[in-house]
Amino acid sequence: MTIIAVFNQKGGVGKTTTSLNLVGALARGGLDPLAIDLDPQAHLTIIGDVPVASGTDSMFGFYTEASSLSELVRKFPIGGNIIPSHMELSKVDALQGKGLKSVMRLRNAIQAEMLEHEGAPIVIDCCPMLNVLSLNAIFASRKLLVPISADFLSVKGAIQLENTLKALEHVVKKRIERRYVVTRFDSRRRMAHDIVSQLRERFGAELCTTHITENVSLAESPAYNKDVFTHAPHSQGAKDYDALVTELAETGFL
Repeated sequence: MTIIAVFNQKGGVGKTTTSLNLVGALARGGLDPLAIDLDPQAHLTIIGDVPVASGTDSMFGFYTEASSLSELVRKFPIGGNIIPSHMELSKVDALQGKGLKSVMRLRNAIQAEMLEHEGAPIVIDCCPMLNVLSLNAIFASRKLLVPISADFLSVKGAIQLENTLKALEHVVKKRIERRYVVTRFDSRRRMAHDIVSQLRERFGAELCTTHITENVSLAESPAYNKDVFTHAPHSQGAKDYDALVTELAETGFL
């Protein structure tokens, strides 16, 4: 089954929002997704109102206490299951280093525990920087979904990320399949359309035709511990993420 890392080296692009609603859409489709929160900010865990008593009950326990992934799985009220995060996860870089053994640890555990063979898609929410955690996610995933907000600096960040991925391909010995999706899109702004044109020229068919529109319901839903489908099922945000998942499925990415 598909393992997707949602990643961008730039923050504020809708990464966790995309992870949240991707998991929600997959759950609505009758699947039983597993979310892995690899961001020390733990926003996905917080949105889901998942209780985490200490760092050892989260992915931090996997990296420092040799906890298995399976024993850390919790029910995710949004849908499916989640392995939560904790702010102590920020210590992993200093504790683990960036050797090949460290960056392959998540991939090896998923394979050893056969988590990817249970018919449930895995969605990994990454931190917004290139470190041992995001490298773990990239090496563990089969696909990479890159949210890019419709602003100038995000375009620069996407190009930087593309260069990073090309460098990593020498290590993984294959091209990492990815899709770029424009978020926070405002059709009234000419700059937003210009940015889409620039990205289309740069990334071609890897840029999703679906754009995620700037939408109040998307901004509000985390405050209610809900995905947009539960919070505002008829909103533009719900329609956009539903269209995105449909596009990813129809193009074979999902």
